[in-house]
Amino acid sequence: MKIRVGFGYDVHALVPGRELWLGGIRLEHELGLLGHSDADVLIHAICDALLGAANMRDIGYHFPDTAGEYKNIDSKVLLAKTVALIATKGYRVGNIDATVCAERPKLKARIPEMQETLARVMGVDADCVSVKATTTEKLGFTGREEGISAYATVLIERE
Repeated sequence: MKIRVGFGYDVHALVPGRELWLGGIRLEHELGLLGHSDADVLIHAICDALLGAANMRDIGYHFPDTAGEYKNIDSKVLLAKTVALIATKGYRVGNIDATVCAERPKLKARIPEMQETLARVMGVDADCVSVKATTTEKLGFTGREEGISAYATVLIERE
């Protein structure tokens, strides 16, 4: 078995008038993330990590924000397409370890739902998807609640 590791990062600004999507689920919050798609930073970081592990460039290369077909797209669709892309090189998802950085909303209670949703989209067991949440102790753009960021590390496998 051959294994590879990838790392991904994403950030989007928080703005009024947008829904907040994280880990494939909608969260109640007065602000949402600004982006061409639904701006789900967690899924975008995971996609970048998967693509990087397979040496297939990044999410912007495959799903450019200049393409109308991706305007307001559900990022779960992008994640499913990413899993299909790495499969063209013979890879499958091994496990995911991801962290969301946000002051608010508090995410702890919703993390199991995120894990289940992400696992279902990727076709893996929920135990293979670790999602953690942290704040930045009110420091930086995240601490000022100007945006949310996410980091992801993945392991992919090829038989």
